[in-house]
Amino acid sequence: MKLAVFSDSHGNLDYLETAGSYALHKGAADVLVHLGDNYDDAKVLNQFGKRLIRVPGVFSGQYQDPSVANRILETFGPWSVLVSHTHEKHPNDLPTDLDPAEMLRNRAVNIILHGHTHEPRIEESRGVWFINPGHLKRRDKRNHPASFALIDLRDLDATVQIVEVVGHAELLRRDFGFRK
Repeated sequence: MKLAVFSDSHGNLDYLETAGSYALHKGAADVLVHLGDNYDDAKVLNQFGKRLIRVPGVFSGQYQDPSVANRILETFGPWSVLVSHTHEKHPNDLPTDLDPAEMLRNRAVNIILHGHTHEPRIEESRGVWFINPGHLKRRDKRNHPASFALIDLRDLDATVQIVEVVGHAELLRRDFGFRK
């Protein structure tokens, strides 16, 4: 299963559309994932005709709406993937929201997809991979270029790439195996 993951678009629909178009042109996406900030921005991805998974950012109005999932647990083959704006609990969480720390502790997930920090990340901790695709802003105070993630989940291994929106340079890449 191939995922294209975007986060922290903050109204930059042209960058979101450019990133989505590149992912589909490269054949690198069966599913599109938007990790919030801004929840409604993800609607631009509907034009690509792929399955869209989206969660709101912690400061959006939708985050306090119990009918909108703040965290989603997805299964892709053997992989359990938590889709969340943050990689840890947040003061704005609803009482029913999944707790990333508890899921990590119980080894209930293999991958946690998150945004919020705007910092591209592919790191392993206690057998769980944390992947942050970065942000889609033209300028960011943390000095990271606009980027997104391409994830190829196979039966027993995976490849993750973080790619710049402008120029499509690969910023980070990791290959890793499946662990139960």
